[in-house]
Amino acid sequence: MAQVLHSFRVTPPDSISNHGDLVKLFECERCAGVLFFENTLCRGCNATLGYCVETGRLTTLPDGADAQTPFALAGGGAARYRLCRNYADHDACNWLVSADDDEPYCRSCRLTEIVPDLSDPANKAAWFEVEGAKRRLLYTLYALRLPVVSKREDEDAGVTFRFLHGTPEQPVMTGHDRGVITLNMAEANTAFRENMREKLGEGYRTVLGHLRHEIGHYYWDRLIQSGPELDAYRALFGDEREDYQAALDRHYAEGPKSNWAEFFISAYATMHPWEDWAESWAHYLHMLDTLETAKSHGLTVRVPGQPAERVATGSLPLGDFASLGSGWHAVALALNSLTRSMGVKDVYPFVLSSTVLQKLALIHRVVTSSATAGTDRAVANAETSLAASRRTYMRRTT
Repeated sequence: MAQVLHSFRVTPPDSISNHGDLVKLFECERCAGVLFFENTLCRGCNATLGYCVETGRLTTLPDGADAQTPFALAGGGAARYRLCRNYADHDACNWLVSADDDEPYCRSCRLTEIVPDLSDPANKAAWFEVEGAKRRLLYTLYALRLPVVSKREDEDAGVTFRFLHGTPEQPVMTGHDRGVITLNMAEANTAFRENMREKLGEGYRTVLGHLRHEIGHYYWDRLIQSGPELDAYRALFGDEREDYQAALDRHYAEGPKSNWAEFFISAYATMHPWEDWAESWAHYLHMLDTLETAKSHGLTVRVPGQPAERVATGSLPLGDFASLGSGWHAVALALNSLTRSMGVKDVYPFVLSSTVLQKLALIHRVVTSSATAGTDRAVANAETSLAASRRTYMRRTT
Protein backbone atom coordinates (compact mmCIF):
# COMPACT_ATOMS: atom_id res chain seq x y z
CA MET A 1 0.00 0.00 0.00
CA ALA A 2 1.31 3.44 -0.90
CA GLN A 3 1.91 5.95 1.87
CA VAL A 4 0.63 9.52 1.54
CA LEU A 5 2.93 12.15 2.99
CA HIS A 6 1.87 15.62 4.03
CA SER A 7 2.58 18.32 1.47
CA PHE A 8 4.36 21.22 3.17
CA ARG A 9 5.14 24.78 2.23
CA VAL A 10 8.33 25.33 0.25
CA THR A 11 10.02 28.69 0.66
CA PRO A 12 10.48 30.40 -2.74
CA PRO A 13 14.00 30.17 -4.14
CA ASP A 14 14.72 33.90 -3.72
CA SER A 15 15.28 33.13 -0.01
CA ILE A 16 18.13 30.77 -0.89
CA SER A 17 20.71 33.45 -1.36
CA ASN A 18 23.97 31.54 -1.52
CA HIS A 19 23.04 28.78 -3.92
CA GLY A 20 25.37 29.98 -6.64
CA ASP A 21 27.09 26.80 -7.76
CA LEU A 22 25.88 23.62 -9.36
CA VAL A 23 26.75 20.13 -8.17
CA LYS A 24 30.41 20.01 -7.20
CA LEU A 25 32.96 18.27 -5.03
CA PHE A 26 32.80 19.13 -1.34
CA GLU A 27 35.46 19.11 1.37
CA CYS A 28 35.14 18.00 4.99
CA GLU A 29 35.40 20.97 7.33
CA ARG A 30 37.23 18.87 9.92
CA CYS A 31 39.75 16.77 8.00
CA ALA A 32 39.63 18.30 4.48
CA GLY A 33 38.67 14.90 3.07
CA VAL A 34 36.75 14.62 -0.19
CA LEU A 35 32.98 14.55 0.18
CA PHE A 36 30.23 13.90 -2.31
CA PHE A 37 26.82 15.51 -2.44
CA GLU A 38 25.07 12.38 -1.13
CA ASN A 39 27.38 11.76 1.88
CA THR A 40 26.01 11.63 5.42
CA LEU A 41 29.35 10.59 6.93
CA CYS A 42 32.96 11.57 6.26
CA ARG A 43 34.97 8.39 5.78
CA GLY A 44 38.12 10.17 6.82
CA CYS A 45 37.13 11.37 10.31
CA ASN A 46 33.61 9.88 10.79
CA ALA A 47 32.05 13.33 11.10
CA THR A 48 28.28 13.39 10.58
CA LEU A 49 27.32 15.57 7.63
CA GLY A 50 24.31 17.58 6.54
CA TYR A 51 23.55 19.67 3.49
CA CYS A 52 22.38 23.21 4.22
CA VAL A 53 20.29 24.56 1.33
CA GLU A 54 20.47 28.15 2.55
CA THR A 55 24.28 28.26 2.47
CA GLY A 56 24.95 25.64 -0.22
CA ARG A 57 27.33 23.80 2.14
CA LEU A 58 27.77 20.13 2.96
CA THR A 59 28.75 20.78 6.55
CA THR A 60 29.83 18.82 9.62
CA LEU A 61 27.20 18.49 12.33
CA PRO A 62 27.53 18.62 16.11
CA ASP A 63 27.40 15.34 18.01
CA GLY A 64 23.87 14.28 18.84
CA ALA A 65 22.19 16.38 16.13
CA ASP A 66 18.57 15.35 15.72
CA ALA A 67 15.27 16.42 14.17
CA GLN A 68 13.91 18.13 17.30
CA THR A 69 16.68 20.18 18.92
CA PRO A 70 18.02 23.19 16.95
CA PHE A 71 21.78 23.35 16.54
CA ALA A 72 24.28 25.79 15.09
CA LEU A 73 26.67 25.07 12.23
CA ALA A 74 30.39 25.72 12.40
CA GLY A 75 30.92 29.20 11.00
CA GLY A 76 27.19 29.54 10.37
CA GLY A 77 26.52 32.52 12.61
CA ALA A 78 23.33 32.71 14.60
CA ALA A 79 21.28 30.49 12.30
CA ARG A 80 20.02 27.21 13.77
CA TYR A 81 18.99 23.99 12.03
CA ARG A 82 17.48 20.55 12.59
CA LEU A 83 17.81 17.27 10.75
CA CYS A 84 15.14 16.48 8.17
CA ARG A 85 12.75 13.92 9.65
CA ASN A 86 13.64 11.48 6.87
CA TYR A 87 17.29 11.89 7.89
CA ALA A 88 16.57 11.18 11.56
CA ASP A 89 13.98 8.42 11.06
CA HIS A 90 15.22 6.60 7.96
CA ASP A 91 18.73 7.89 7.16
CA ALA A 92 17.21 8.52 3.73
CA CYS A 93 18.17 12.19 3.41
CA ASN A 94 21.11 14.41 4.32
CA TRP A 95 19.44 17.83 4.10
CA LEU A 96 18.83 20.17 7.02
CA VAL A 97 15.76 22.18 8.00
CA SER A 98 15.96 25.73 9.31
CA ALA A 99 14.93 25.98 12.96
CA ASP A 100 12.68 28.86 11.89
CA ASP A 101 10.74 26.48 9.64
CA ASP A 102 7.71 24.86 11.26
CA GLU A 103 7.83 21.87 8.94
CA PRO A 104 9.71 18.66 9.86
CA TYR A 105 10.86 17.78 6.35
CA CYS A 106 13.54 19.45 4.23
CA ARG A 107 12.82 21.38 1.03
CA SER A 108 13.20 18.22 -1.02
CA CYS A 109 11.35 15.64 1.08
CA ARG A 110 8.32 17.87 1.61
CA LEU A 111 7.71 17.90 -2.15
CA THR A 112 7.09 14.14 -2.10
CA GLU A 113 3.39 13.41 -1.75
CA ILE A 114 3.25 9.61 -2.07
CA VAL A 115 5.81 6.88 -1.48
CA PRO A 116 5.41 3.09 -1.63
CA ASP A 117 5.03 0.94 1.48
CA LEU A 118 8.34 1.49 3.31
CA SER A 119 7.90 -1.61 5.46
CA ASP A 120 9.05 -3.54 2.38
CA PRO A 121 12.89 -3.41 2.32
CA ALA A 122 12.97 -3.40 -1.48
CA ASN A 123 10.61 -0.43 -1.59
CA LYS A 124 12.66 1.41 0.99
CA ALA A 125 15.89 0.86 -0.94
CA ALA A 126 14.25 2.11 -4.14
CA TRP A 127 12.88 5.13 -2.28
CA PHE A 128 16.38 5.98 -1.03
CA GLU A 129 17.70 6.04 -4.59
CA VAL A 130 14.80 8.06 -5.98
CA GLU A 131 14.91 10.68 -3.23
CA GLY A 132 18.66 11.03 -3.76
CA ALA A 133 18.10 11.73 -7.43
CA LYS A 134 15.39 14.27 -6.56
CA ARG A 135 17.73 16.14 -4.22
CA ARG A 136 20.33 16.39 -6.99
CA LEU A 137 17.65 17.70 -9.34
CA LEU A 138 16.47 20.32 -6.85
CA TYR A 139 20.02 21.40 -6.09
CA THR A 140 20.38 22.43 -9.72
CA LEU A 141 16.96 24.09 -9.91
CA TYR A 142 17.79 26.23 -6.88
CA ALA A 143 21.21 27.07 -8.30
CA LEU A 144 19.55 28.22 -11.53
CA ARG A 145 17.05 30.23 -9.46
CA LEU A 146 14.12 28.55 -11.15
CA PRO A 147 10.81 28.77 -9.29
CA VAL A 148 10.13 25.72 -7.10
CA VAL A 149 6.64 25.97 -5.60
CA SER A 150 4.79 23.21 -3.80
CA LYS A 151 1.20 22.18 -4.50
CA ARG A 152 0.27 23.30 -1.01
CA GLU A 153 1.52 26.80 -1.78
CA ASP A 154 -0.18 26.94 -5.14
CA GLU A 155 -2.45 24.16 -6.34
CA ASP A 156 -2.33 25.37 -9.95
CA ALA A 157 1.33 26.36 -10.27
CA GLY A 158 2.96 24.01 -7.78
CA VAL A 159 4.84 20.75 -8.24
CA THR A 160 4.68 17.49 -6.30
CA PHE A 161 6.18 14.02 -6.67
CA ARG A 162 4.47 10.65 -6.43
CA PHE A 163 6.69 7.57 -6.25
CA LEU A 164 4.58 4.49 -6.94
CA HIS A 165 5.03 0.76 -7.47
CA GLY A 166 2.76 -0.74 -10.10
CA THR A 167 1.16 -4.15 -10.38
CA PRO A 168 0.05 -6.11 -13.46
CA GLU A 169 -3.49 -5.01 -12.64
CA GLN A 170 -2.54 -1.38 -11.94
CA PRO A 171 0.60 -0.42 -13.89
CA VAL A 172 2.28 2.90 -13.12
CA MET A 173 3.25 5.27 -15.90
CA THR A 174 6.10 7.69 -15.33
CA GLY A 175 4.96 11.12 -16.41
CA HIS A 176 3.82 14.67 -15.64
CA ASP A 177 0.27 15.93 -15.27
CA ARG A 178 -0.37 19.55 -14.25
CA GLY A 179 2.53 19.73 -11.83
CA VAL A 180 2.24 16.15 -10.54
CA ILE A 181 5.35 14.14 -11.40
CA THR A 182 4.83 10.38 -11.12
CA LEU A 183 7.73 7.94 -11.19
CA ASN A 184 7.41 4.19 -11.53
CA MET A 185 9.58 2.95 -8.65
CA ALA A 186 10.64 -0.02 -10.75
CA GLU A 187 12.98 2.45 -12.47
CA ALA A 188 15.18 2.25 -9.36
CA ASN A 189 15.76 -1.43 -10.16
CA THR A 190 18.81 -1.72 -12.42
CA ALA A 191 17.65 -4.92 -14.13
CA PHE A 192 14.23 -3.43 -14.94
CA ARG A 193 15.71 -0.17 -16.13
CA GLU A 194 18.28 -1.82 -18.37
CA ASN A 195 15.66 -4.14 -19.82
CA MET A 196 13.47 -1.16 -20.67
CA ARG A 197 16.44 0.71 -22.12
CA GLU A 198 17.19 -2.19 -24.45
CA LYS A 199 13.53 -2.78 -25.27
CA LEU A 200 12.98 0.86 -26.24
CA GLY A 201 16.32 1.27 -27.98
CA GLU A 202 17.53 4.00 -25.63
CA GLY A 203 21.17 4.96 -25.18
CA TYR A 204 20.64 6.32 -21.68
CA ARG A 205 18.09 5.67 -18.94
CA THR A 206 18.50 6.68 -15.29
CA VAL A 207 16.27 7.76 -12.41
CA LEU A 208 17.84 11.22 -12.48
CA GLY A 209 17.28 11.40 -16.23
CA HIS A 210 13.58 10.63 -15.73
CA LEU A 211 13.20 13.36 -13.12
CA ARG A 212 15.02 15.93 -15.24
CA HIS A 213 12.80 15.04 -18.20
CA GLU A 214 9.53 15.27 -16.27
CA ILE A 215 10.45 18.54 -14.56
CA GLY A 216 11.06 19.85 -18.09
CA HIS A 217 7.35 19.41 -18.80
CA TYR A 218 6.56 21.32 -15.63
CA TYR A 219 8.78 24.24 -16.65
CA TRP A 220 7.31 24.25 -20.17
CA ASP A 221 3.99 25.04 -18.49
CA ARG A 222 5.55 27.65 -16.26
CA LEU A 223 7.96 29.41 -18.59
CA ILE A 224 6.90 28.78 -22.19
CA GLN A 225 3.15 28.34 -22.56
CA SER A 226 2.20 31.93 -21.72
CA GLY A 227 5.66 33.42 -21.96
CA PRO A 228 7.45 35.57 -24.51
CA GLU A 229 9.37 32.64 -26.05
CA LEU A 230 6.39 30.62 -27.25
CA ASP A 231 6.85 31.60 -30.91
CA ALA A 232 10.58 30.88 -30.73
CA TYR A 233 9.76 27.52 -29.17
CA ARG A 234 7.35 26.60 -31.96
CA ALA A 235 9.86 27.65 -34.60
CA LEU A 236 12.45 25.23 -33.22
CA PHE A 237 10.49 22.42 -31.58
CA GLY A 238 7.25 22.44 -33.54
CA ASP A 239 3.62 23.19 -32.70
CA GLU A 240 2.63 21.65 -29.36
CA ARG A 241 -1.04 21.80 -30.38
CA GLU A 242 -0.49 18.65 -32.46
CA ASP A 243 -2.64 15.82 -31.06
CA TYR A 244 -0.51 14.24 -28.34
CA GLN A 245 -2.17 10.83 -28.17
CA ALA A 246 -2.06 10.42 -31.95
CA ALA A 247 1.63 11.33 -31.91
CA LEU A 248 2.27 8.85 -29.08
CA ASP A 249 0.51 6.02 -30.91
CA ARG A 250 2.35 6.81 -34.15
CA HIS A 251 5.72 6.89 -32.41
CA TYR A 252 5.35 3.46 -30.83
CA ALA A 253 3.80 1.98 -33.98
CA GLU A 254 6.24 3.40 -36.55
CA GLY A 255 9.28 4.69 -34.67
CA PRO A 256 11.31 7.77 -35.62
CA LYS A 257 12.45 8.69 -39.12
CA SER A 258 15.86 7.42 -40.17
CA ASN A 259 17.45 10.89 -40.10
CA TRP A 260 16.10 11.87 -36.67
CA ALA A 261 19.58 12.50 -35.21
CA GLU A 262 19.99 15.53 -37.49
CA PHE A 263 17.20 17.36 -35.66
CA PHE A 264 16.60 15.71 -32.28
CA ILE A 265 18.60 14.82 -29.17
CA SER A 266 16.97 11.38 -28.91
CA ALA A 267 14.56 9.13 -30.74
CA TYR A 268 11.94 9.76 -28.04
CA ALA A 269 12.21 13.50 -28.67
CA THR A 270 10.82 12.95 -32.18
CA MET A 271 7.46 11.88 -30.78
CA HIS A 272 5.94 15.30 -30.06
CA PRO A 273 7.17 18.90 -29.53
CA TRP A 274 6.47 18.59 -25.77
CA GLU A 275 8.70 15.53 -25.56
CA ASP A 276 11.37 17.22 -27.64
CA TRP A 277 11.40 20.09 -25.14
CA ALA A 278 11.52 17.76 -22.10
CA GLU A 279 14.32 15.64 -23.58
CA SER A 280 16.31 18.75 -24.48
CA TRP A 281 15.68 20.26 -21.05
CA ALA A 282 17.03 17.11 -19.39
CA HIS A 283 20.17 17.26 -21.52
CA TYR A 284 20.67 20.91 -20.64
CA LEU A 285 20.71 19.94 -16.96
CA HIS A 286 23.04 17.01 -17.73
CA MET A 287 25.46 19.42 -19.36
CA LEU A 288 25.38 22.01 -16.59
CA ASP A 289 25.82 19.59 -13.71
CA THR A 290 28.61 17.65 -15.38
CA LEU A 291 30.52 20.76 -16.41
CA GLU A 292 30.23 22.25 -12.92
CA THR A 293 31.58 19.00 -11.47
CA ALA A 294 34.42 19.11 -13.98
CA LYS A 295 35.14 22.69 -12.87
CA SER A 296 35.32 21.63 -9.23
CA HIS A 297 37.98 19.07 -10.20
CA GLY A 298 39.92 21.60 -12.27
CA LEU A 299 39.56 19.39 -15.34
CA THR A 300 41.34 20.53 -18.51
CA VAL A 301 40.71 18.64 -21.75
CA ARG A 302 41.86 18.88 -25.33
CA VAL A 303 39.59 20.47 -27.91
CA PRO A 304 38.52 17.78 -30.41
CA GLY A 305 40.26 18.25 -33.76
CA GLN A 306 42.57 20.93 -32.40
CA PRO A 307 45.46 19.19 -30.59
CA ALA A 308 47.07 22.44 -29.49
CA GLU A 309 43.88 23.84 -27.93
CA ARG A 310 42.65 23.09 -24.41
CA VAL A 311 39.40 23.71 -22.53
CA ALA A 312 40.06 24.64 -18.91
CA THR A 313 36.72 23.96 -17.22
CA GLY A 314 37.81 25.96 -14.18
CA SER A 315 37.56 29.17 -16.18
CA LEU A 316 34.64 28.14 -18.39
CA PRO A 317 31.88 30.80 -18.30
CA LEU A 318 28.76 28.64 -17.94
CA GLY A 319 26.52 31.68 -18.35
CA ASP A 320 27.59 31.91 -22.01
CA PHE A 321 25.94 29.19 -24.08
CA ALA A 322 28.59 29.16 -26.82
CA SER A 323 31.25 28.45 -24.20
CA LEU A 324 29.01 25.93 -22.48
CA GLY A 325 28.39 24.07 -25.74
CA SER A 326 32.03 23.92 -26.82
CA GLY A 327 33.13 22.95 -23.33
CA TRP A 328 30.56 20.19 -23.20
CA HIS A 329 31.69 18.78 -26.55
CA ALA A 330 35.24 18.43 -25.26
CA VAL A 331 34.29 17.08 -21.84
CA ALA A 332 31.75 14.57 -23.20
CA LEU A 333 34.36 13.18 -25.59
CA ALA A 334 36.81 12.79 -22.70
CA LEU A 335 34.16 11.13 -20.54
CA ASN A 336 33.26 8.62 -23.24
CA SER A 337 36.92 7.85 -23.88
CA LEU A 338 37.54 7.25 -20.17
CA THR A 339 34.56 4.92 -19.75
CA ARG A 340 35.57 2.95 -22.84
CA SER A 341 38.97 2.45 -21.23
CA MET A 342 37.12 0.74 -18.37
CA GLY A 343 35.12 -1.46 -20.74
CA VAL A 344 31.94 0.51 -20.09
CA LYS A 345 29.60 1.92 -22.72
CA ASP A 346 29.66 5.64 -23.48
CA VAL A 347 28.29 7.64 -20.56
CA TYR A 348 26.94 10.23 -23.01
CA PRO A 349 25.93 8.41 -26.21
CA PHE A 350 24.42 11.43 -27.95
CA VAL A 351 25.34 13.78 -30.79
CA LEU A 352 24.46 17.45 -30.56
CA SER A 353 23.61 18.57 -34.08
CA SER A 354 23.39 22.25 -34.98
CA THR A 355 19.60 22.10 -34.65
CA VAL A 356 19.82 20.48 -31.22
CA LEU A 357 22.30 23.15 -30.12
CA GLN A 358 19.82 25.84 -31.18
CA LYS A 359 17.16 24.17 -29.03
CA LEU A 360 19.51 23.99 -26.07
CA ALA A 361 20.43 27.64 -26.57
CA LEU A 362 16.76 28.58 -26.36
CA ILE A 363 16.41 26.66 -23.11
CA HIS A 364 19.50 28.46 -21.80
CA ARG A 365 17.94 31.80 -22.72
CA VAL A 366 14.65 30.90 -21.04
CA VAL A 367 16.38 29.74 -17.86
CA THR A 368 18.63 32.77 -17.55
CA SER A 369 15.73 35.12 -18.35
CA SER A 370 13.63 33.49 -15.65
CA ALA A 371 16.39 34.01 -13.10
CA THR A 372 16.78 37.63 -14.15
CA ALA A 373 13.06 38.32 -14.12
CA GLY A 374 12.74 37.07 -10.56
CA THR A 375 10.50 34.62 -8.82
CA ASP A 376 7.45 36.85 -8.47
CA ARG A 377 6.93 37.34 -12.20
CA ALA A 378 7.62 33.67 -12.93
CA VAL A 379 4.98 32.63 -10.42
CA ALA A 380 2.48 35.15 -11.80
CA ASN A 381 2.98 33.80 -15.32
CA ALA A 382 2.64 30.25 -14.07
CA GLU A 383 -0.67 30.87 -12.33
CA THR A 384 -2.23 31.83 -15.66
CA SER A 385 -0.31 29.15 -17.54
CA LEU A 386 -1.19 26.15 -15.42
CA ALA A 387 -4.76 27.21 -14.75
CA ALA A 388 -5.38 26.81 -18.48
CA SER A 389 -3.26 23.68 -18.82
CA ARG A 390 -5.01 20.34 -18.87
CA ARG A 391 -2.45 18.02 -20.45
CA THR A 392 -0.87 14.79 -19.37
CA TYR A 393 2.53 13.56 -20.55
CA MET A 394 3.15 9.91 -19.84
CA ARG A 395 6.21 7.85 -20.73
CA ARG A 396 5.75 4.19 -21.47
CA THR A 397 7.48 2.04 -18.82
CA THR A 398 6.05 -1.44 -19.40
